[in-house]
Amino acid sequence: MANVKNDPLFELIKSLTKSEKRHFRMFVNRSGSSEDVKFVMLFDAMESAKTYDDKLILEKVKSIKREQFSNQKANLYKQILSSLRHFHIGHNTDIQLREILDHAKILYNKGFYKQALKLLERGKIQAKDARYFTIALEFMEFEKLIESQYITRSIETRAEELTQEVNETSAIIVSGHSLSNLTLSLYGLFLQKGYAKSEADFNEVTLFFKSNLPDVKLENLSFYEQLYYHQSHVWYNNIVQNFPNSYRHALAWVDLFKSNPDMITKQLSLYIKGYRHLLGSLFQLQYYSKFCEILAEIDALAKDENVVKDLNTEALIFKFLWISKINKHFMEGSFEDGVELIPKLLKKLKEFENKIDPERVLMFYYKIASLYFGNGDFRKAIFYLNQIIYFKDVSLREDIHCFARILNLIAHFEDGQDFHLEYQIKSTFQFIGKMNDQQAVQKEIFQFLRRTGKIKPDELRLEFQSLHDRLSVLYDNIYERRPFLYLDILSWLQSKIENRPVKEIVKEKFKSLR
Repeated sequence: MANVKNDPLFELIKSLTKSEKRHFRMFVNRSGSSEDVKFVMLFDAMESAKTYDDKLILEKVKSIKREQFSNQKANLYKQILSSLRHFHIGHNTDIQLREILDHAKILYNKGFYKQALKLLERGKIQAKDARYFTIALEFMEFEKLIESQYITRSIETRAEELTQEVNETSAIIVSGHSLSNLTLSLYGLFLQKGYAKSEADFNEVTLFFKSNLPDVKLENLSFYEQLYYHQSHVWYNNIVQNFPNSYRHALAWVDLFKSNPDMITKQLSLYIKGYRHLLGSLFQLQYYSKFCEILAEIDALAKDENVVKDLNTEALIFKFLWISKINKHFMEGSFEDGVELIPKLLKKLKEFENKIDPERVLMFYYKIASLYFGNGDFRKAIFYLNQIIYFKDVSLREDIHCFARILNLIAHFEDGQDFHLEYQIKSTFQFIGKMNDQQAVQKEIFQFLRRTGKIKPDELRLEFQSLHDRLSVLYDNIYERRPFLYLDILSWLQSKIENRPVKEIVKEKFKSLR
């Protein structure tokens, strides 16, 4: 039996909506050939199956022999994509533009050069209006080909005008690519390393950012150039933990779409990601009232059927909306309410398992574990931390792997599993050493936990206070502040000093900030 996850055709069929399935049957039945009947039968057999099993499918479709199965699947896959393209063309400007380009190519091949040029001109204007400059350049390059090979006498100065138009559009594309490349590089750096953890890290990422940032005037940039400009600044400021600047650029990112509402539907995923970074920066700044305001906006967006039209958009909103819902409970200290979200969250994770990247899954597990820890359920916290610790690719979000292990140590300590603690400390210390991630905060925690077995019970409170004082000094050092973005270690220590649940401490801090 084949693995469901490894059969792309089965996954594609299962992702189709009722209207997409209905359109597919109409689309493939237009010719009525016997070959079409075969793959329609194959489609019906796979659509009705709960799990993928090629033997059972072949038994249902006896007209397809085993040696034909691979070719029939490939043909069906192609036909479904063609049907989906036809079905969604009205909602995708870029698909419409490429269809115009295809039609112009057909006219060109038939020798209708002036008709092809008229079509290219119309498509080019639409591409520019929609800000698809790369596609607009394709139209221009085709125009150049026709104008250079055939004397159309369309306009006497056409060659000069077309050359200038190509140069202006190319400049926009080059600038946009420079900014988007910078954004992608910074994102990759964050995935690998997380937040900067030392002065050397700060200097390295700052030098990289400044040396690769094009010298531009924001007011002169096109929509996409402005978008990539703000994106690159968001990632840079996130890495160096300058969250006020991250907030400013994330807000400008979202406002850019709001001032260009036609781009929201064309680049919905980028609009939603702008909201994600806006909420992330507000969480780091603990700006609760604004956080709730923006969270309500995106919650309403998630329920808008005019916006959420497909599974991809639904999964995208789910990923950061639920992280933000959990973060709201962290801010409030309402861990008991937060853990009530977990069963529904796990069900959603299962539903979207093929739409969510591993990095996001790791983050969800860390958030879930932190909720259980804050609520005093240390066994469940350990369970979800182990989902991270035993994840096969430790190079993905090294920061989460490191702090999952540290929180795991503290959870074992709280759960009274002292017999595991020494091994856990040694294992974690070796892991963090390999990752070159030993900051002063981690070292202080290791030293404290290693000494706990030798500390008398009546002296433990003083030891907690001493550790709290030392870590408070480190919190004021920007190069040592990174661990506190992952662990609210100071609240935990205060709870131990005052012999109260950690959620009470967080709630009191929240009330004082409010």
